[in-house]
Amino acid sequence: MGTPAARPARPGIKPGLTQRTTLAIGEALAGQSRGLRSMLLFAGPAVVASIAYMDPGNFATNLQAGARYGYALLWVVLAANVIAMLFQALSARLGIVTNRNLAEMSRDHFPRPVVYAMWGVSEVAAMATDLAEFLGGAIGLSLLFHLPLLVGMAVTAVVTFAILSAERRGFRPVELIIGALIAAIALSYVVELMIVPVDLGAAARGAFVPQLPDSGALAIAVAMLGATVMPHAIYLHSGLMQARAPARDDAGRRQLVRYSNREVIVALSLAGLVNMAMVIMASGAFHAGHRDVAEIGAAFHTLTPLFGAGAGVVFLVSLLASGMSSSAVGTLAGQIIMQGFTGYRIPVWLRRVVTMAPAFAVVAAGVNVTDALVYSQVALSFALPVPMIALVIFTSRRAVMGPFVNSRFMTMVAALATVVVLALNAVLLLHVFGVPVPGLPAA
Repeated sequence: MGTPAARPARPGIKPGLTQRTTLAIGEALAGQSRGLRSMLLFAGPAVVASIAYMDPGNFATNLQAGARYGYALLWVVLAANVIAMLFQALSARLGIVTNRNLAEMSRDHFPRPVVYAMWGVSEVAAMATDLAEFLGGAIGLSLLFHLPLLVGMAVTAVVTFAILSAERRGFRPVELIIGALIAAIALSYVVELMIVPVDLGAAARGAFVPQLPDSGALAIAVAMLGATVMPHAIYLHSGLMQARAPARDDAGRRQLVRYSNREVIVALSLAGLVNMAMVIMASGAFHAGHRDVAEIGAAFHTLTPLFGAGAGVVFLVSLLASGMSSSAVGTLAGQIIMQGFTGYRIPVWLRRVVTMAPAFAVVAAGVNVTDALVYSQVALSFALPVPMIALVIFTSRRAVMGPFVNSRFMTMVAALATVVVLALNAVLLLHVFGVPVPGLPAA
């Protein structure tokens, strides 16, 4: 499971925030309360999952996309966000209907060799995710406070532990902390777009007219896909739904699914707008005269003389909020993945140490950290079909979902999205091994 469910309050002791939320959700499902306040009770799981779509990996890939290709790859962000909405909604529905997460369902229904293979791929994806998130927070601290990168990583680890400690009080404090950090990221990019010049017409064309200027754009597009539709977020969402008040009957499940779908649309629409703002900011700031800006540090040092210290500081604040929040959420997702596939749960601190080890290794080896961020997102894209295929299989089985089974149309759309991801990965492999891709000029 994800964050702990609420424990019953002892007599004479005031219920905690999570307990009060759980009780209020039960009242709302029973029709005893309505209105905006009741709707907000159901907000949380998609908000937490959405931080995966605004993590430092997105910063790295979107920075390179905007600086090198201007607005040309905005359509990738839009397409990836639509795919993300579909699969996050399906993941949440699976958790609501079965009260099991995707990893647990995989362990229960697939042959043991398949389960171990899925677990292995998912653990690699979790480490690649954590590499991006942990490095992002460390880079932000290093640049903002002039700290050595290793010191920034140590501070990031401490802050992440502090966020995770809120899990002891149940799901609601974690949801509120992550929501506040997401608000900080979104506000930062509102400020950035007020500073950096934007060509709205070109941005609109880039968002709705698919194009790949050259083979280099393909690699970045696949990395953007891996940074936007995240394997661990698909596992995570079904687990987060388990921690909340379970429905007692199909009518309650139907209400939960309806609220969940609304939250997914709102939370991931915000995440998509933030991602687009990242590309638009990079395009407006760097594409005209600084296309070689490909690193987060270089972006900060270029933004400051071009648009003032405020632009650079706001950029780093958003990166810092992203790294801290997504690192904590990544650890929660890793717990769900390991416990679901193996049935074992390890302490959060040990999980944190294991998953952040590759980040320390990358820095100690002297690897370019922004390149490491981008390549980690490409790795995620290759891991992505595993949970996508499993989710399509389970949500299309009436024996699993009952009356909440996917319609034939929904199954076809989800299967098509999975095929698109597989096809992009195949084309990228051809590109990596030097096989010419018809119709795609060399970088």
